[in-house]
Amino acid sequence: MTSTTRQMLGRLLIGILFGVAFAYIESAVVVYLREIFHPNGFTFPMQAFDLTATGRRLLLTEIGREAATLVLLLTAAWFFGNNRQEQAAWFLALFAVWDIFYYVWLKVLIDWPASIMDWDILFLIPVIWAAPVLAPVLASAVAFAFAVAILYRSAHSRPLVVTYGDWLGWLVSTAIIIISFCLGGAHIGERDYAEYFHWPLFAVGLGAGAMACVRSLRQCDVPAFAATK
Repeated sequence: MTSTTRQMLGRLLIGILFGVAFAYIESAVVVYLREIFHPNGFTFPMQAFDLTATGRRLLLTEIGREAATLVLLLTAAWFFGNNRQEQAAWFLALFAVWDIFYYVWLKVLIDWPASIMDWDILFLIPVIWAAPVLAPVLASAVAFAFAVAILYRSAHSRPLVVTYGDWLGWLVSTAIIIISFCLGGAHIGERDYAEYFHWPLFAVGLGAGAMACVRSLRQCDVPAFAATK
């Protein structure tokens, strides 16, 4: 292992520690929120909790907290990265670690989820996102692997060469995944809520995103003379 690789892995370890610690803060807050919003248990179908003035105020506070979380992750990524590509990779890595360990800490603190197929409310901006826990964990795992590959290449002076096709692939796949989450979130109060998360749609989005990541990495390794043939 070269010194460059060791240095890159050392920085990555610091980033992972940041993500794990931040995930604990997030999960601890959610433990308190569930006591407030769901005193009878966090179960689906979900009961409305914003019907009172207090409920609406707390909901707005929660939306603000989620926005602040994104700002914090973006800020940390900006400090970790030396250029825009590294900063984007660090955001993916930090977000992925935070997201995955959020569920790890909830399991430690309150023994939830009981199964990776348990449903969760993922996000509230601009509408409710909801899905089985497995779905966001899979998406975060792909994001983390891609981020590490970018950081490794950057550390060895082999940055990613991004094309318009790459951007289109990432944007479309991300949009498909988000749509699958929003479709689930729109029906969390219904008895047959589980039927509204469209696994095939999510799989298409995740698969397309993974293929776009692999394609962008592989095309950077094609020799210049071969790429012109």
